[in-house]
Amino acid sequence: MDSDQLHCIIEIPKGSRNKYEYDPEYGGIKLDRFISASMVYPTDYGYIPDTLAPDGDELDALVCVSEPTFPGCIVPVKPIGLFHMKDEKGLDHKVVCVPWSDPGWNTLERVDDLPGQLRNEITHFFTVYKDLDPDKESEPCGWGDRDEAMAMIEEARERHRSQGQD
Repeated sequence: MDSDQLHCIIEIPKGSRNKYEYDPEYGGIKLDRFISASMVYPTDYGYIPDTLAPDGDELDALVCVSEPTFPGCIVPVKPIGLFHMKDEKGLDHKVVCVPWSDPGWNTLERVDDLPGQLRNEITHFFTVYKDLDPDKESEPCGWGDRDEAMAMIEEARERHRSQGQD
């Protein structure tokens, strides 16, 4: 396995308005809510296992795919950047990844390699997707490079280890 290869667990497929989340109590994916705003996820959305983000959840990941996968799908990916944002709970950054097995995406190495239209869609989605939900908010805060993403992943892995989350 390449040292940059990670595995992401997909919770929400690209094109969905359903917000799914892994529920450890039940050991499966559950429907958390329906996105009230009339928009869909621009990429597959999931998390990197064995990590712990500052918000107490696993580190979020945006996985650029040619076709949507499905909730619970395990996707070998490489990180190419970081999407900085905050929500009602504080910082909520997302690692931007591409699947190793998707030739439409696996040649990308940096977040700057993403098509400009997709970057705009991601920013727009996370700007307004909570607008119709009471007591929820989100604010994009820019893009980070691959090195920032790798540092964030390592911090989240260390936080997971130190909290005994195994």
